[in-house]
Amino acid sequence: MKVLTVVGARPQFIKAFPVSQALRESHEEVFVHTGQHYDEGLSDIFFEELAIPEPDYHLGVGSASHATQTAEMMTGIESLIDEESPDVVLVYGDTNSTLAAAIVAAKEDVAIAHVEAGLRSENWSMPEEVNRVLTDHASDLLFAPSESAAENLREEGLTAGVHVTGDVMHDAVLHARTRAQDYSSITDDLGVDDGEYVLATVHRAGNTDDPERLEAIMSGLSASPAPVVFPAHPRTVGALEQHGLWETYADEMRLIEPVGYLDFVRLLDGAERVATDSGGVQKEAFYLDTPCVTLRNETEWTETVECGWNVLVGARESDIRTALTQQFAPEENPPLYGDGTAATRILDALNYA
Repeated sequence: MKVLTVVGARPQFIKAFPVSQALRESHEEVFVHTGQHYDEGLSDIFFEELAIPEPDYHLGVGSASHATQTAEMMTGIESLIDEESPDVVLVYGDTNSTLAAAIVAAKEDVAIAHVEAGLRSENWSMPEEVNRVLTDHASDLLFAPSESAAENLREEGLTAGVHVTGDVMHDAVLHARTRAQDYSSITDDLGVDDGEYVLATVHRAGNTDDPERLEAIMSGLSASPAPVVFPAHPRTVGALEQHGLWETYADEMRLIEPVGYLDFVRLLDGAERVATDSGGVQKEAFYLDTPCVTLRNETEWTETVECGWNVLVGARESDIRTALTQQFAPEENPPLYGDGTAATRILDALNYA
């Protein structure tokens, strides 16, 4: 079986490596990087640290409007499908790369397999929600990370080809935590001790492009009783500078350059809690027993909120301040998203499709 894997953003690189390792033991994989994230700190380093094979193709699309970016990806992916004639196109998550590959594969009559199918935030203002719903409805194989994700698919009439596999991010985090303990010195480099700092990440356009939301978030974070370590996404740095906020908050928290994945996992593992607007970080925190404060009004990972490991605060300064001071770490961490063997389950489903 020949599988054409399409990735383009940081979380997809992480999700792809355990599946790629499993696939390449018995099948041929053609790895395509669209270039949606092209900064070395957000892209190339993940291939290096996680031993992901170098992409067979790099489309080099880069940043653009949603329509322009998706169209350029579709043109490049169409050519590759014609050239490689894959049996399956494998996509991850909810980026423009995901949707572009799904549309092209559907029109080329090639089977589509979607890892992380069935997630819903019910917020149609998020481009990711549009991407994930359309991709699910175009896919032949739907790999749901949880029973609730599978139920979302059933409610939309999608029952054929649905497999509850668990979450591949769980596989990746377990591997990365072990490697990080051996290879990362980031906490020593920053002079922080486990359990005595807050980790923060902010990158979503809805937060960075709105100066009032961004200032409320930064003000809330700066009130943390513990030091805040903040690896700043390039978009966030630009927004802070544009809105005149950089100097104020650079003095009040540790704003640092983006870090590699192993360093990030080490920081997340050691943090007393994390404040983030990233869907992926919410899950990673859950797997590492790190309480999470989500800087959004909704989440695709509703189970983490229901079991008490995650609290939604949006961009409300007072709620952020409260969430960074209150104690809310439960005693148990239920196995909501499988046991860290999702890649094997996905491979089994592909073998028997």
